Amino acid sequence: MIEDYSVLLYQLPICFFLGSIPFALIAMAGSGIDIRQVGSGNPGFNNVLRVSKPRAVITLAGDMGKGYLAVTLFLTLVPNPEPEQALILGWLYGFAVVLGHCYSPFLKFRGGKGIASSGGIMLVLYPTWTVFALATFVAVRLAGSRLKWREAGAIASLSAWVVFMVILLLFLGRQDAAFAAFMTLFLAWKHKKNFQNLLSPA
Repeated sequence: MIEDYSVLLYQLPICFFLGSIPFALIAMAGSGIDIRQVGSGNPGFNNVLRVSKPRAVITLAGDMGKGYLAVTLFLTLVPNPEPEQALILGWLYGFAVVLGHCYSPFLKFRGGKGIASSGGIMLVLYPTWTVFALATFVAVRLAGSRLKWREAGAIASLSAWVVFMVILLLFLGRQDAAFAAFMTLFLAWKHKKNFQNLLSPA
């Protein structure tokens, strides 16, 4: 059980730093392509996928991995945390990672949109329920690709988080769902340009 919350003063910045590592740029190393200059310009999984599937897999693994690592690392340092305390701390660490990803100091405080990183956090905190969210993402992404939807990646990503939020509300309760709702709203805000593209004339 954590008694001195001042440790968050160094733990959260470390989570932010881990989150800020730009795996999309690392995955594109040696390709001669600046992922920020192609497609949507977003240094994240969906944009890398437009260029190279193998490099997109590296990006996905890195972005999910940093979320998973940061939350797991610091939760294991808390001796015998109470369930509610572990939940709150896990989400705080997770939000710090996602903020680091979205506002990376390595990219002049710009970055990706946080979906893959948030997926890693989801996997640590709710491994069972994450399966349903990931299944939603895959199903919607495949349907979107087959039906040629505009912004198929954004639709799939946010659909997964909405389904995840509803599942937590139905099976775990309001507190878990509230954290998920906050993350969903932040991720939706980061995708505002995608919504604008969807609403604009074809």
